[in-house]
Amino acid sequence: MLSMIHNGVPLRSFMLTQAQLRPSHLFSPLLRQKNHCMRAFSAQPILWSQEPKPPAGSARKFTYHVAASFTAKHKNFDPATNVFHFNPYNHIQPQKKRPKSKRPASGQDAFFISRLGDTNAVAFGIADGVGGWENSGVDPADFSHGFCDYMASAAYEHKPETGALPLTPRALMQRGYDDVCKDGSIGAGGSTASIAIASEDGHLEIANLGDSGFVHLRSNAVHAYSEPQTHAFNTPYQLSIVPASMLARAAAFGGAQLCDNPRDADVTRHTLEHGDVLIIASDGLWDNLFNQTILRISSQLMTSVGAWKKSDGGVLVADDLKQFTQNQDSTTQQPLTLQSALAVHITNAAKSASINGRTDGPFAKEVQKYYPQENWHGGKEDDICVVVMIVSEDGKSETINSKL
Repeated sequence: MLSMIHNGVPLRSFMLTQAQLRPSHLFSPLLRQKNHCMRAFSAQPILWSQEPKPPAGSARKFTYHVAASFTAKHKNFDPATNVFHFNPYNHIQPQKKRPKSKRPASGQDAFFISRLGDTNAVAFGIADGVGGWENSGVDPADFSHGFCDYMASAAYEHKPETGALPLTPRALMQRGYDDVCKDGSIGAGGSTASIAIASEDGHLEIANLGDSGFVHLRSNAVHAYSEPQTHAFNTPYQLSIVPASMLARAAAFGGAQLCDNPRDADVTRHTLEHGDVLIIASDGLWDNLFNQTILRISSQLMTSVGAWKKSDGGVLVADDLKQFTQNQDSTTQQPLTLQSALAVHITNAAKSASINGRTDGPFAKEVQKYYPQENWHGGKEDDICVVVMIVSEDGKSETINSKL
């Protein structure tokens, strides 16, 4: 069944016939199609960033300052409450999902941030629930939030075995997906995912499945960014649980399933530097703000507080970032930090752009490119979830001068 627009209201369908898989008439650009999947056919290659490695034997230690901000579709954004301040000493209950009343007000988007076992490494990520499941009576938030809760628990409880390889984002994604599939209370649903692990020695690995993603900022420039994984326009890769009854119905009517798995995720590896900023977010950000806009917002805030300083020779990074990344006012009920301020500013800008009907964002540009007859202008309303990490090298003795 094709997706349709009836009286301006998007109607979503999960089953696709073989004929409908032809790119010439796949999906209407006026709605975001995420088709449920159960298994993958091929694995994606690991992409290595072309960055110099630190000298052998170097003992560089890094601290990661992380915060999140979020807003649900059709809800007002409150910067005072729609924010999460990560504390590495927060306790995470093992192998448990939060009740719905305890979930952040992020709609069908979900996130997690967790210390990796007993180390100072940090695992964090985004899951964007598949909204089309609502038409089948399924709450899409159950999958995405449960998925993130299980990954947070797996990271927090991680105890590496002697001689074993380190936990990777792709393996953590698989753990979370397996646990969701075993959870009898989640009978259907799906999500995209973007999962990262930053190790104590400054190495970062990110596994990205679908159209959530990341941008890595360094020295007032976009250093690296993810490319969305899609089967076709507006049809991202995704994990999912599909009920047997739906699979049988698809088989009976000759339907085809788009099937993705954690092993299909693109994996990139990076070497982090003091003063870097990493932003991982759901497509509610990427559909509404360009990378250069995100850079401009981040740069203005980083330079206004003194964490970055522009000079004729390049960009200077403050020796000690703790004065910006740690709350200095013990009387403040909700600590204001540089990472939380960045997350809030970026989320607020994306929210404003999403409801702006005149200024064309990235999604509007894509629609105009592939479907000019639709006359789409402005932003794209959606749930928005943003996680921001600021990198600090411990024991930094002198200011870094990074040339532009």
